[in-house]
Amino acid sequence: MNKPKKVAILTAGGLAPCLNSAVGSLIERYTEIDPSIEIICYRGGYKGLLLGDSYPVTTEVRQKAGLLQSFGGSIIGNSRVKLTNVKDCVKRGLVKEGEDPQKVAADQLIKDNVDILHTIGGDDTNTAAADLAAFLAKNDYGLTVIGLPKTVDNDVFPIKQSLGAWTAAEQGARYFWNVVAENNSNPRMLIVHEVMGRNCGWLTAATAQEYRKLLDRAEWLPELGLSRESYEVHAVFVPEMDIDLAAEAARLREVMNKVDCVNIFVSEGAGVDAIVAELQAKGQEVPRDAFGHIKLDAVNPGKWFGEQFAQMIGAEKTLIQKSGYFARAAAANVDDMRLIKSCADLAVECAFRRESGVMGHDEDNGNVLRAIEFPRIKGGKPFNIDTDWFTQTLAEIGQQKGAKVDVSH
Repeated sequence: MNKPKKVAILTAGGLAPCLNSAVGSLIERYTEIDPSIEIICYRGGYKGLLLGDSYPVTTEVRQKAGLLQSFGGSIIGNSRVKLTNVKDCVKRGLVKEGEDPQKVAADQLIKDNVDILHTIGGDDTNTAAADLAAFLAKNDYGLTVIGLPKTVDNDVFPIKQSLGAWTAAEQGARYFWNVVAENNSNPRMLIVHEVMGRNCGWLTAATAQEYRKLLDRAEWLPELGLSRESYEVHAVFVPEMDIDLAAEAARLREVMNKVDCVNIFVSEGAGVDAIVAELQAKGQEVPRDAFGHIKLDAVNPGKWFGEQFAQMIGAEKTLIQKSGYFARAAAANVDDMRLIKSCADLAVECAFRRESGVMGHDEDNGNVLRAIEFPRIKGGKPFNIDTDWFTQTLAEIGQQKGAKVDVSH
């Protein structure tokens, strides 16, 4: 085996409940195999790499790396930096005018004597890692880039399960368990729970499923108004689903009339095309980030759905709640920790083999855990709304898949 001399780790993109766990697992595994292998962690993702800003992983850090399993977020810091977006990198002072960010990053790795770079992030992070890996190979830098897949959306091709997504669903369910009790505070209450998921509805669907498991375990006292019906999920809207607002409003009005409240789970990416078209028709500019993504907080789908349905179902009060930051900054749960550990162990094996790629269960190759080739990694994998557990959820709450969103209401 070709033992690494020095390893670097970075986390990038948005948070997910796996980052600290993945960092800790990598440090622990390298230490178990050979504590003489040097490790550094770049501060603030690709920003730290470009600036040469890093933490040394000392003996004390190695001894206490297990502490990271108990904390959410990323102690080494994240940032959204696209190395191929030269203009943005210059604007943010990460490189000088005329410099190529990829070359700056590659040269910094050489300067730091790094021969293995571990990137922990979602599709944007791993796309950046793929670009960097290709640049390193083309220019004979002799470095290996190994990715770990992080995203609460669970939307990375061809990876079956992204790190942190299970935890995010569980935490979103816990969040709504408290929020839903607000239906006691006002007659004819509409509560919209906006869940993360730009292009993929998996997290919204999985959060609804986890929340309904909490309902299954609860005891009820309908004689005093404590009924499951008022705590139930009454609708789930995801980007992959066609939505007939009029038909859904008619159904939800009946629910409102019966139980005096309506609870909706909606992906932050659901109905975005219709909302953007509406904004542009009004002459409003739709802001985008460095990766070209629409800034969803500016579009605010949860608020839009709330406004559409409030009038149509006769709600007296509408409450919009977003669980994203609560869920994505949680520490990994047991299931995710098990997945993270297996991916981290494989990542270290690949480091000794000098095998680049992203660790994950490859859906195109029998769901085998392996180093998936960087060129095959991309985001935007849709959630299959015909999957059995989701169709069962829709059937149980009386919801149909509907027709295209109609913004004329």
